[in-house]
Amino acid sequence: MRRIAERHINETTKPAKEISRAARYAWITGVGSASLYMLLFAYSDLILRMAKATLHGDKGLFFVPILIAFAFSFVHGAFTGHFWEALGLKPKQRKQA
Repeated sequence: MRRIAERHINETTKPAKEISRAARYAWITGVGSASLYMLLFAYSDLILRMAKATLHGDKGLFFVPILIAFAFSFVHGAFTGHFWEALGLKPKQRKQA
């Protein structure tokens, strides 16, 4: 009985290296996401001044909020994907018709 239980445990557990890799990426992207939020808070006055300058004729600055949104979307999306992967949750695969 003991051999059967040990074999079952060995077959159902994931290798530690795979779990640690996903967790490491989740930590890295999580720190990146938190850093972006801190930078947004720290430079909010500058961003607000750029928005006001756009109203007064400096039209090239309208790209700044778009670039900020893309950066947040990319980093936070990567963090979310790695976080769920580290927990062992994956999306259900669709069956091919």
